[in-house]
Amino acid sequence: MSLSSLPTPLESLKNLGKELGLELYVKRDDLISVAGGGNKVRKLEFLLADALTRGAQTILTMGAPQSNHCRQTALLGAKFNLKVHLVLMGEQPDSLQGNLFLDQLAGAQIHFTGKGKEESLNYMKSLFEELKRKNSNPYLIPYGGSNELGVQGYVAAWQELEEQAIERGIKFDFVVLPASSGGTMAGILLGQVLRGSHTISIGISVGPCKSELESSILDLFQRTKEKFGIDAAPPDFRLHEEFIGPGYGALDQETKEAIKFMAQREGLLLDPVYTGKAFRGLLNLAQRKEIAGRVLFWHTGGIPGLFAYADNF
Repeated sequence: MSLSSLPTPLESLKNLGKELGLELYVKRDDLISVAGGGNKVRKLEFLLADALTRGAQTILTMGAPQSNHCRQTALLGAKFNLKVHLVLMGEQPDSLQGNLFLDQLAGAQIHFTGKGKEESLNYMKSLFEELKRKNSNPYLIPYGGSNELGVQGYVAAWQELEEQAIERGIKFDFVVLPASSGGTMAGILLGQVLRGSHTISIGISVGPCKSELESSILDLFQRTKEKFGIDAAPPDFRLHEEFIGPGYGALDQETKEAIKFMAQREGLLLDPVYTGKAFRGLLNLAQRKEIAGRVLFWHTGGIPGLFAYADNF
């Protein structure tokens, strides 16, 4: 189901590239034209299509208070006249800002668990069963929209990128992107297999430890390829956990400086949770000479969340 105007732009970052000694590009999924922008729409094109096909009246999903996935689920749920329940980890903040404000604006019912990820997942499962008993025909969208259906969004996204690159006569040596639930990277890896690409994907973890993230990516890759009868091993990829800082959603000085660095050289906005940390990782890898040549930074969006951190800058 088409929910947005695709393809998103592929742009050259000439100022930064010159400064870093790279031929640097950015894939602008922050410019996806619905629900505040961001990459989760690519997954929701498949997930909401399935929900509507099954006659769902209610959808529920889970995330952190500044979850881009929850914000886009809430707004797109409203578009299709679906009741939306959001299970959010942690305590309710004193004020509703950024993505959380947009969740409320869309009319989503918000459940703060006051707990971490595992306890919140259990709460969401209990809520799902409760909604089933009330005959509201609920549909559960997983954390980050990451399952075999959601992964398809980034299989298609890689094909989209490859077609743009062919038009320009370029091939990328590396692609750098933020990683959390693993669905975006699993889709890119599967897309690379299907297109015969030799680009090395580098995931910058924004929360999970490296081993947990790797397990999630490989599990989603395996489940998705089996669902569609694809016989292939994942291509070469790398993961980094050293840029997480104090934790998921916590803004540290290095990420703050990376966000300023991008804004002041390219006029491009990043968010503190995902793209700020991923770009911090890209800067560090370039300085360490671990990436070179033609590099793509995949901007996964999240701009509304930036405004919730204004007092930290």
